[in-house]
Amino acid sequence: MGAGLARSRPVKPIEGTVNDFFQTALTFPTVVYSIVLCVSALYWLLAATGLADIDAGDALAGGDGDVGEAGGAAAMLAKLGLGGVPVMVVLTVLGFLCWLAAYYAQLLVLAHLPEGVRGLAGVGVLLAVPIPAVAATAVLLRPLRRALGRMRPAEAPLLGRAGTVITQTLTSEYGQAAVDDGGAGLILQVRHEAPHPLQRGDRVVLIEYLEGQNAYRVVSEQQFLSR
Repeated sequence: MGAGLARSRPVKPIEGTVNDFFQTALTFPTVVYSIVLCVSALYWLLAATGLADIDAGDALAGGDGDVGEAGGAAAMLAKLGLGGVPVMVVLTVLGFLCWLAAYYAQLLVLAHLPEGVRGLAGVGVLLAVPIPAVAATAVLLRPLRRALGRMRPAEAPLLGRAGTVITQTLTSEYGQAAVDDGGAGLILQVRHEAPHPLQRGDRVVLIEYLEGQNAYRVVSEQQFLSR
């Protein structure tokens, strides 16, 4: 009987800890980032089982297809120092760090505030945590960005190759093109300096590698042939 009581003692604290965890994770503002984490986990689960394309998240954030408003997502990440890494990896790490900050803010601060100001403070936390999370994500992903950069094929052999614009538009600040490299093909970041942006489906030619942007300057295929 004594052994049975000894075994039963830890049950309550463990259950209490689990309940506290879920209560905090499902309380505003943490619940917002909990949803983001659940979506990310579902995406990676589908990707691991082959039910989702690994590049689907990048295509959506890059504006491939008819999602016009999403076209700036990848460009915005690049401006924040989060470029050079698959978009879904960035969003997953960023979402986790935001969740972690919101969780402990809720646990250590918000839960002890008067009910009248808790909601307003929660909105402040929801809007504030992405700021340090972006900086931390950039630092954490820096080694991965370098590793991916070393794995990319040499830039020079690609110059002069033709490709097809796959984003809704191609401007001097953002765009992607599918380029035939003689193998499976490449999806590259490309930039077009002409005053009028090119459209999805237009043919382009790589003429210069922009190392600072990890992208290629292109001209339209018609313009290249006319030269």
